[in-house]
Amino acid sequence: MKRVLLLLALLPLCLRAQDTHHEIGLGLGLANYQGDLQPKMFASEGYRPMGTIVYKFFMSPRIGLRTGVSFAQVTAADSNGRISNNIKRNLSFGSNIFEFHGGLEFNFLPIDILKRKVTPYIFGGVGVFYFNPYAEDNAGNKHFLRPLSTEGQGLPMYPDRKQYSLVNMSFPFGGGFKFFIGNTILITPEIGFRYTNTDYLDDVSKSYVNMDTLKKYKGNLAKSMSYRGDKLKEWDGNNPNYGYQRGDSKANDWYWFTNITVTVYFRSFGNKRAYTKTKCPNFYYR
Repeated sequence: MKRVLLLLALLPLCLRAQDTHHEIGLGLGLANYQGDLQPKMFASEGYRPMGTIVYKFFMSPRIGLRTGVSFAQVTAADSNGRISNNIKRNLSFGSNIFEFHGGLEFNFLPIDILKRKVTPYIFGGVGVFYFNPYAEDNAGNKHFLRPLSTEGQGLPMYPDRKQYSLVNMSFPFGGGFKFFIGNTILITPEIGFRYTNTDYLDDVSKSYVNMDTLKKYKGNLAKSMSYRGDKLKEWDGNNPNYGYQRGDSKANDWYWFTNITVTVYFRSFGNKRAYTKTKCPNFYYR
């Protein structure tokens, strides 16, 4: 135990003695989502562009802190799925996402200008993101869905349904590879998943409310955007009953990014030497 405590006490000194470096870069890629309108994580539809700015500070060749801001679009539609009840529901949505995240990154290999120019890595952390779901009517007009209370949020007869927040937390994790180009540039393909603390990224979560009540309090547009099966040719003429399932409230929504980032490695400017290897003490049990 004494040896372990001594090693923990010396660890910060070992990290400070090793070379540190900075990485800052720009990335472009694709975004998608998984939720009530798109049950599959890797669907064949719904990919939209995303961009990111990322900064990383590495206390050692392996362990670093990362922070970044990202902009992305996500979208989905029941008409692209294969679940019959969802196709009859005929909902769709889109949203812009603005994200700020921070976390830890771990290089499996100690990245090195002269010797180790490639390494896989993983990361994890916490983020805050803003979203605002919208949908288009049959005329192509764009309507933001939150003010319409499509599931009765905020209406006095549904006190258990509070209006959802447009700012929520996400929990990013993922990984990728780093490739040195010369001594200054890193090319970094990455995939990152975001589990969120909301089930309303797509404005769908619980059950239907009474359509007449929704129309009375929020207008005909709210009723029209809450259930769009009546816009299909095969509509049977019946609106969903109060309490009929609209979404799956047991699972929160996800979104994810895949991108390639071009990163500047700050320690490499005019610096041809490799990392200085710190000889930290070894402890052996006898």
